[in-house]
Amino acid sequence: MTDVDFSELHDELRSVAGDLLGKQAGKEIGTELLAQAGWTGLEIAEERGGAGATVRETAVICEELGRAVARSGYLGGVVLGVGLLNLLQPSDLRDRLLDEVAGGTAAVTVGVSAEHRDAELTWAVDADARLRGAAPFVVDGAATWLLAPATRPDGTVVVAAVRTEAPEVTVSDQPVVDETRSLAAVSADQAPVELLEFSGDPAAGMATVRNRAYLGLACDSLGLAAAMLDDTVAYLGVRQQFGRPIGSFQAVKHACADMLVQIAVTRRLVTAAVDAVADGDPDVGRTVAMAKAYAGEMAVQVAGKAMQLHGGIGYTWEAGVHAYLKRATLNRALFGSPAEHRASLTEARR
Repeated sequence: MTDVDFSELHDELRSVAGDLLGKQAGKEIGTELLAQAGWTGLEIAEERGGAGATVRETAVICEELGRAVARSGYLGGVVLGVGLLNLLQPSDLRDRLLDEVAGGTAAVTVGVSAEHRDAELTWAVDADARLRGAAPFVVDGAATWLLAPATRPDGTVVVAAVRTEAPEVTVSDQPVVDETRSLAAVSADQAPVELLEFSGDPAAGMATVRNRAYLGLACDSLGLAAAMLDDTVAYLGVRQQFGRPIGSFQAVKHACADMLVQIAVTRRLVTAAVDAVADGDPDVGRTVAMAKAYAGEMAVQVAGKAMQLHGGIGYTWEAGVHAYLKRATLNRALFGSPAEHRASLTEARR
């Protein structure tokens, strides 16, 4: 774990992000705006137009995006996309993609399915560097570039890069319960691609990409749950029954206390997961699985309880609680349900 205290920097980043997202409430946060805020380039080297920061700062943005239930391509394009690009050997194309992502002129998506915790590679490139294969439920699949982890004829794994507008590539929107997320079925049929090599072991690289996905979703779930608790407490302080605020009733206080405890436990797990990913902890897989499993389940429970505590108005479209509950429900399912992650933890202990 790092000895440097970045809490003040993170507090400022959190405050700026909250202000920006508050002004964009209800709107899609486009690639250009994300780049203008400096968020797409957080983990991109300064010589490539980025900030040279770490996953710790990316995690702060993920939490704030969850708090605002903002629609953006950040999970697929930055948490996964930039994370993958940073694991590849330097090349003209890789460097150009980092430049364009940092500048907001392009967005990338990683061709991995978010349907399950672990998934086999479904892409292959032939000797002529042509890509074939498909992946369902690709997060932010309608990006500028597709980065598809693919198997060569000799069995080695590389990353095939191709523009999604290529005639041999098909991107089909897949509607899901949460309208703030964009998922797509992506396929390619003999698409000519450029190949990018991993700097290290490809299997370890893909594990890192998935760990980043688990972490990003855990941070998002933490943010939306914290927002639900804040909103609920504020509502309970003004809604009156029998001549006093309903927040003064003991049963209501207990419900809010339970929500607070769940969020506090989640924050500890998420903080440990952020440190594990940032520091390259050998036990990172277990740490992020714990955070993803607990945060996903917790957020659904907190959002559901918030809807109940809001009473009848909580079930209306205008209250907005439904947006948090839907996002929490999808976060719980993406890249593995809590049951899948707990099963992996149990298996690892044997």
